[in-house]
Amino acid sequence: MKINGKDHPCKPEMTVRSLLEELGHDPQRVAVEKNGQIVPRACFADEALCDADTVEIVQFVGGG
Repeated sequence: MKINGKDHPCKPEMTVRSLLEELGHDPQRVAVEKNGQIVPRACFADEALCDADTVEIVQFVGGG
């Protein structure tokens, strides 16, 4: 699978939520796109991933 343009192994039964946890991202502070489609935050735990997927993770940054 590709994450933000880089190859990353996909473990069996991996979901968007487990990927975020593995990478150290707070699910409340990111937006995730899988294969060109936004994944609703409520679906992170149920959205399965596979080797063919392309995932983009965008972290929200505060500022002022």
